[in-house]
Amino acid sequence: MPITIKDVARESGVNISTVSRALNNGYGVNPETRDLVLAVANRLNYRPNRVARGLVTGRSHSLALIVSDIRNPFFADVARGAADAARNESCDLVLCNSDLDPARQMEYVQSLLEKRVDGILMNSVAALSPEDQKQLAECGVPIVLLNRSAANRAFSTVSADNEAGGALAAQHLLELGHRNIAHLTGPRQHGNLSDRTRGFVQALLAAPRPVTPIVLHGAFHFEGGRELTAKLLDQHPEVTAIFAANDVMAFGAVRAVLDRGMRIPDDLSLIGFDNIEFSSIIHPPLTTIHQPKYEMGQAAVEILLRLARDKTRRTPESRILGVELIERQSCGRRS
Repeated sequence: MPITIKDVARESGVNISTVSRALNNGYGVNPETRDLVLAVANRLNYRPNRVARGLVTGRSHSLALIVSDIRNPFFADVARGAADAARNESCDLVLCNSDLDPARQMEYVQSLLEKRVDGILMNSVAALSPEDQKQLAECGVPIVLLNRSAANRAFSTVSADNEAGGALAAQHLLELGHRNIAHLTGPRQHGNLSDRTRGFVQALLAAPRPVTPIVLHGAFHFEGGRELTAKLLDQHPEVTAIFAANDVMAFGAVRAVLDRGMRIPDDLSLIGFDNIEFSSIIHPPLTTIHQPKYEMGQAAVEILLRLARDKTRRTPESRILGVELIERQSCGRRS
């Protein structure tokens, strides 16, 4: 049988409330008694029952992060930031991977609610349906949506300034003299990816010499980037520059370009979005838009914990973090 607080009290020769205060550094316990209780608890290998404590406090000190595709290194930095922020507040972080499956995503939500997590940070696979939004809004725990705009005021959100990032990519390619430009992105109406597209297209159209880019929609992973690039080069060989909606799609584009015996940036310039670690390692190193991934995870947990502590004032909060262009060697000047 597991050791209980009653066992610690009996071995220490004090009552249960004194043991509880000693273990939690509470008031009214002299230093000698606290040291005795801690020594007995250590000798008996006592571990507090967090589930039982949660029944009393109404908190499990557990948070959850649901990511859409754990293969994307973007989520590694987000998870690090979230886990560190949770650990600083003595909370655990549960990681779930929906694997780009909207149904699995909502199944995880239900499972996590049954486990009484204090809050959920979610990077949604796609636009949330009205039914999903209703279920999340009524679930009873705070929800923070990652990489989503604050259009729905029922939820807190944390995102980078995706629209500004798209504009930075467009301005960079224009400054390099590119006129035949393409954009590879995910499904239509996909929150952060749609914002990147909007910023990119608007900046090109607002240029002194407006450019109308070719925009192709598809899967926003490595294979999706490879397939879209192959399709683009078949249909539009005149294209000289590509803006990929994320770095993983850009890696797929590199593969497609190499398969055709072409060279980056000599034959085709390429820019990504995210600035994941691998973007500086591939050849040539990828020019990309940096978003503060670690800080996004931290910020999301900070919001979750604030909302979990004060259940009477759960006012949604939205944070937008800045982005910057990281110029490397995958983009070349066009004469």
